[in-house]
Amino acid sequence: MSDIRTLRQVLQNHRTIAVVGLSADWFRPSYFAAKYMQEHGYRIIPVNPKYTEILGETCYPSLKDIPHSVDIVDVFRKPADTPAIAQEAVNIGAKVFWLQLGVINEDAQAIAHHAGLTVVVDRCVKIEHARLFGGLGWFGVNTGVVSSRRPLAPH
Repeated sequence: MSDIRTLRQVLQNHRTIAVVGLSADWFRPSYFAAKYMQEHGYRIIPVNPKYTEILGETCYPSLKDIPHSVDIVDVFRKPADTPAIAQEAVNIGAKVFWLQLGVINEDAQAIAHHAGLTVVVDRCVKIEHARLFGGLGWFGVNTGVVSSRRPLAPH
């Protein structure tokens, strides 16, 4: 379910995101996406057994270790790992199971879907938020210039 209406509803109504596979390295896509979402008012809950804290939040070894409710489970892990993560998302009562760009696993999708979770696949939470809520200019992506002109070739 990755239509615009569903994505908008998910991002408007669900504000707590457990990021499975979140890295503490600032240059990793998971860190960049989580930091962006945190700066836009979302509560980020890091899930990675390698760390105790990321982005000022306590980091948990697994979803089942999180002591409070989670709305969205956002997955930055290899596709083979995702069925077990989907089952954990179901077990903790998450509302949305989100597989990041390039993370596609039909078994994981089926587990989450059959349990009634909204499933988003092969999309980036940061990109979708920026696209739907006007943040694409955050890093100069939207220059406000529309042109098909090619630069002049040097003579």
